[in-house]
Amino acid sequence: MLPARSSFEAHLYMDLHPCACGSGDFDRQHRLEQRGDDFVAVYEGACRQCGTTRRFEFRMAEEVPPPPPAFGGAQPSQIIDPGEFEEVAFRISESAGLQLLNSPKSEHYKLRDAVAYTVAAFEEMLKFLPPGEDSIPAAAFTSEVGKARYRRDPGNFDRDILEMNVRDARKVLANIDKAGRPPHTPQ
Repeated sequence: MLPARSSFEAHLYMDLHPCACGSGDFDRQHRLEQRGDDFVAVYEGACRQCGTTRRFEFRMAEEVPPPPPAFGGAQPSQIIDPGEFEEVAFRISESAGLQLLNSPKSEHYKLRDAVAYTVAAFEEMLKFLPPGEDSIPAAAFTSEVGKARYRRDPGNFDRDILEMNVRDARKVLANIDKAGRPPHTPQ
């Protein structure tokens, strides 16, 4: 059973693990079960592309999770590695960045959730840094995506680069918050 720190982390895990047909889209029906002392979140549903039933079970952490878009508390994920968080952070930040560049400031608030998600993914990577170390160790990369990203550029997982990515993403988020939503005009 997979240990999840939050439902947000469980959803990202499911997104990162598509069906055998390649589709990640399935009708997720959710229920919470108590098994002994554990609360287990069960997600089940049919793949929208091929119809295969997909099922995931997550043993939920005992601690109350931080509010979304945070994926979990102070400890690193046990089910999503730093390379997967990097993949998600860069994919979303690239998409949101292009949209921010090609839209008026009055529309930037529409991208706030995507940028906040990027910040949370970058922050997760920092949790994999051992105390006193300047880079995430190779052993932290357990997925094929994570291992490939680490092999391609291990320097991306150095403390200074990770902290810079968090800082830069937070600045973008702060600028979106500063611009705010346009005032509502009645029709």
